[in-house]
Amino acid sequence: MKKMIGVLALGAAFASGNVLAWGNDGHRAVGAIADQLLKGTAAQAQLNTLLLPGESLEKISTWADCVKGSYCGPQTPEMLDYVAANPKHSEYHYTDIPFQNAHYHDHAVGSADDDVVQTLKQAILVLQGKDDAASNPHQFTKRQALILITHLVGDIHQPLHVGAAFVARDGRFVVPATQAQVDEVAIFDARGGNNLLLDDAKITALSDASIPAPLAVEEDAAKPASTYPKSATRPLHSYWDSTVVDYAMRRLSTRTPEQFAREVIASGPQVSVNTGAPVTWPYQWADQSLAASKIAYADVVAGPATQQTGRKGEVYHVWALTVPDNYPVPSSALAKQQLIEGGYHLASLLQAIWPQ
Repeated sequence: MKKMIGVLALGAAFASGNVLAWGNDGHRAVGAIADQLLKGTAAQAQLNTLLLPGESLEKISTWADCVKGSYCGPQTPEMLDYVAANPKHSEYHYTDIPFQNAHYHDHAVGSADDDVVQTLKQAILVLQGKDDAASNPHQFTKRQALILITHLVGDIHQPLHVGAAFVARDGRFVVPATQAQVDEVAIFDARGGNNLLLDDAKITALSDASIPAPLAVEEDAAKPASTYPKSATRPLHSYWDSTVVDYAMRRLSTRTPEQFAREVIASGPQVSVNTGAPVTWPYQWADQSLAASKIAYADVVAGPATQQTGRKGEVYHVWALTVPDNYPVPSSALAKQQLIEGGYHLASLLQAIWPQ
């Protein structure tokens, strides 16, 4: 019989929406891949007119998370102005299409006017110089559009930032036919996997065990095994944000996003090719991430809902997950491929906007 990991205790869960897709290293890896692919191109010359001295795609890749106040130090005046002009900016990073679906469609269940697909469309038109008041309602500048594209191309390739889990009270994954069916009584939005909880110690132990011992020992001596606070449980979303990226990098014996980028580019990876006008590419990326999210949720089983009460008295529900005991292997392999796809797609998008 297949061994399974069960959550033994439920701690406080993140009831908020999606958080830092790919985490710091993942976003920087996407930017670093694009930086290296664009060296010497016309696109790089155009980038230099929008980037500040010392900036690169890798360095600006986390800007859109930093404006949330996420571990980046004091906010700059540029960040404060952006936040003031974009009160819904945290919603630009994801969409919530049921992971069982094959395609993203405008106005489908889980989509929104300010989701990652629509925001990328707006930013692409701005960089192309094809925007108007209707297509750029947020009045993004070209620099803001570049910053957003660099970050959101990473976000849209994180499977849980597109493929969402909707859960019945008994833990069944369901597909709501309308948004109204997500009533938080019979059908719940799992908040991008934030309300689906893994046993932290067990998933970490299995992840460590899936890496060759010499590399695991060397890396463990260099830095902590996890950047998450010690707790009994970890949201599935946070596992996909950073843990899978960490193990994908370790399997390549790389310690930094720049090293990871060099290694994967040298390997000549197979990457999907975008077709049609660049403004349609976010739809293709969303569909690809929906396919990836099916792998992320393969053989994942949720238990019955447990009611929780947040610090401000809000009531929400969480579900304890069981996952296959080999889960870290396919998840880190998928993360590696999605990071590569994100970096290559970012580079190809910028080259399409600014061709040779």
